[in-house]
Amino acid sequence: MSKNLFITGTGTDVGKTYIAGLILKKLRESGVSAAYYKAAMSGNGRREDGSLLPGDALHVKEASGIRQLPEEMCPYVYEHAVSPHLASRLEGNPVRLERVLEGFQAVCKKYEYVAVEGSGGILCPLCFDEAKLWLPDVVKACRLGCLLVADSGLGAINAVGLTAFYMRAQGIPLRGIILNRFRPGDGMHEDNRRMCEYITGVKVAACVREGDTELDVPADRLISLFA
Repeated sequence: MSKNLFITGTGTDVGKTYIAGLILKKLRESGVSAAYYKAAMSGNGRREDGSLLPGDALHVKEASGIRQLPEEMCPYVYEHAVSPHLASRLEGNPVRLERVLEGFQAVCKKYEYVAVEGSGGILCPLCFDEAKLWLPDVVKACRLGCLLVADSGLGAINAVGLTAFYMRAQGIPLRGIILNRFRPGDGMHEDNRRMCEYITGVKVAACVREGDTELDVPADRLISLFA
């Protein structure tokens, strides 16, 4: 079986998919077999034949260079750019934990390392109709530790702190933090890094600048975050 890591964020559009691509690129270049998985993906376009394009999965595949088939990457793909629980209410095909776990276990059997990306922030409803399914339910069912991605700018301290406290209350291990859109030498960004480490007791594993195409962290350090 593989070693795995869950990539969550302080909210939507903080760069989880971008960071996932950089992580998998680093893993691939280190010589290990690595894969991507996401339980539910919203806000996707359609092919000419009308089928949905799994946008995040395709971005990660292109950015990282992994050879994984897109159909292995995400069991639930929706068109509406809203929370998965609402997208499935609008489009049908509600998220079921059993199917998510089946796809995850299949990927784990095939690859050495699996990066699992969340939808939105950690407090995300995946289904809220026939059954109640939240993102932490998936994280705990898969027994995953987490890497937290946050924007480096104003609000980072509060967003990182609250997310970390919630994860701790849920019994979800926080293994590292990545600050995205980081500006080296910027007084606020540098202070945010120190304060996020102080509040959470967890090290910032990497600071990623806007447009970076490489993750500035040694491969062995990155691999140590997986379990």
